[in-house]
Order: sequence, then structure tokens, then C-alpha cells
Amino acid sequence: MSITVTGTVERRHIGTGAWALVSDKGDTYEILRGTDKNLLKQGQKAKVTGLVREDVMTAAMIGPVLEVKSFEVINSP
Repeated sequence: MSITVTGTVERRHIGTGAWALVSDKGDTYEILRGTDKNLLKQGQKAKVTGLVREDVMTAAMIGPVLEVKSFEVINSP
């Protein structure tokens, strides 16, 4: 399922670590590993378009896995 979400990027210290996008509505998505490093900055706000991957499981299990296709930084910390 393709979605566009605006939210804040957070680093979660679970296991080896995971990146999350917490939407402005409070939903949490786990950002799939291999995503462009320019998105992965703690506290950065971004508009992200991607696919919710229901065929992928992770060790962190912090929310649906989001495979980022594109993003726009709204503000950088």
C-alpha cells in the first residue's frame, strides 16, 4: 500500500537500533533499512512517500515497515 506521511524522524534504541517516522497524527512507522541517509536525522521533520511492507518483519517491531520511495525535508534539526 502506497502512502504519504508527514512526521518526525526518531532513532529508537531497540536491539541494534531502528529508525522511525512518527506521523503528525501519532502513528509510528519503522523506516526500512537502506533508506537514504539524508532522511535519517534525529528530530528532522519530513514528508515521506513510500510503501507499507506487509511482507517484511523486523527485530524492533515498532510499527508497520515503511519502504521510502521519496521524501522532502520540511525542517532539519
